[in-house]
Amino acid sequence: MIIKIDECLDVPIYMQIRNQIVMGISSGELKPGEQLPTVRALAMEIGINTMTVSKTYQLLKSEGYILTDRKNGARVRSEIEQSGKLSEAQASELRRIVSEARLSGVSKETIVKLIDECY
Repeated sequence: MIIKIDECLDVPIYMQIRNQIVMGISSGELKPGEQLPTVRALAMEIGINTMTVSKTYQLLKSEGYILTDRKNGARVRSEIEQSGKLSEAQASELRRIVSEARLSGVSKETIVKLIDECY
């Protein structure tokens, strides 16, 4: 999986990495149990500070997407807990996106179609 950072975005780099890894897991590009690059390797590949990658991995671990240990490094969890619900933060972000789309003149049908494509 190739991680791409856009320094022009307002989204912090650690969140850009986090989001791309979550999308990779969701799409199946990253398989359950798959080894992620070491903190140093990913930082060197992207050209960022190791602390940024470490922060990303800590966040992904706390969210339940990856497991980390000193011996095996970071791996995609084999079983990701499925609550069947969006968190309040996720629901708020979705409301923001839908509101911005509505203000931009995007129809509900177009939004629903896009969600279907993403799902």
